[in-house]
Amino acid sequence: MTESPLSLLILHGPNLNLLGQREPGIYGQLTLAKINELLQQQAKALDVTITPYQSNHEGSLVDAIQSALGQYSGILINPGAYTHTSVALRDALLAVQLPTVEVHLSNIYRREEFRHHSYIAPVAIGQISGFGVQSYCLGLQALVQHLRDEASSP
Repeated sequence: MTESPLSLLILHGPNLNLLGQREPGIYGQLTLAKINELLQQQAKALDVTITPYQSNHEGSLVDAIQSALGQYSGILINPGAYTHTSVALRDALLAVQLPTVEVHLSNIYRREEFRHHSYIAPVAIGQISGFGVQSYCLGLQALVQHLRDEASSP
């Protein structure tokens, strides 16, 4: 019997559509399209499928999370500024109970004090920040490993 491949939702929050031009000293030179391309390559190597989605609108991200139930095995999310403000995203993730990894390009704990709190971290299986695009790659790898470990445990 063969396993069905894992399918993951990749969520990018507000302003991430401006990557490559927005504060490149903090967020790097890569565009969101390039990050998604790198994630697609990694997903192929990991034998999983991913669906990237970006929105600047909190409600659209909540809708995407709610729609993930029954469609995806897990969520990789960079909530952007909503990390620090959105109880709605937190509650949506809690409601669907899909394994979720939170990622950030910058180290949010070395930045302004208001960025040190995450509403997402307490409902995620883990958080990776500060490694640029590698935060996404490490997060994807960790999420896939978690899901496979979970599937193989008795």
